[in-house]
Amino acid sequence: MHGTVHLQPSLFDDPGDDDIRLGPLRGVRRVVLGDGAWLDVLPGWLHGADRVFERLAAEVPWRAERREMYERMVDVPRLLASYPEGAEAPHPVLAEAREALSAHYAGELGEPFRTLGLCYYRDGRDSVAWHGDRIGRGNHEDTMVAILSVGEPRALLLRPRYGGGAVVRHRIGHGDLVVMGGSCQRTWEHAVPKTARPVGPRISVQFRPRGVA
Repeated sequence: MHGTVHLQPSLFDDPGDDDIRLGPLRGVRRVVLGDGAWLDVLPGWLHGADRVFERLAAEVPWRAERREMYERMVDVPRLLASYPEGAEAPHPVLAEAREALSAHYAGELGEPFRTLGLCYYRDGRDSVAWHGDRIGRGNHEDTMVAILSVGEPRALLLRPRYGGGAVVRHRIGHGDLVVMGGSCQRTWEHAVPKTARPVGPRISVQFRPRGVA
């Protein structure tokens, strides 16, 4: 059982400021990864992210899962929630974010973002192993997965799926946005590793098109 951990507020979020809003997407910076994959990065896209974190942590119907690994059932080291196409987002700003992302990437993606998936990393013991979102269309065609992080920053690592390249590392939290695009889900893997450092909780919100998981 995980102990109680607390969010360290961002220096850029004024605790007395109730203004929750998205910044412009024109400041996004693209990193070309190779093999047709790329990563867009925009720090601090969501202003008021700490208050969004608090509401999501308290109100989302989080679920714990168990999965078979190495011929035994183990606890998934994070809490999960999902909002399928047509479901109401758990916070109005997430619906706004989905619309803004759909408009910004319409020319490249050719379709809107449809679903929301949430992961709650309660402390440094929670993690996600190396993987690509290759269930469905991401296994055989280019697509995009956008991730908006609220809460304490954690390391997001990316590496070439078949080796031969350096690991790319970004610390994301407190309203940061990353978008994995092109062939990224097929040719690269990503992970949020465990850490022995004392870290507060983080929630990752993933926006995906239809048929990508």
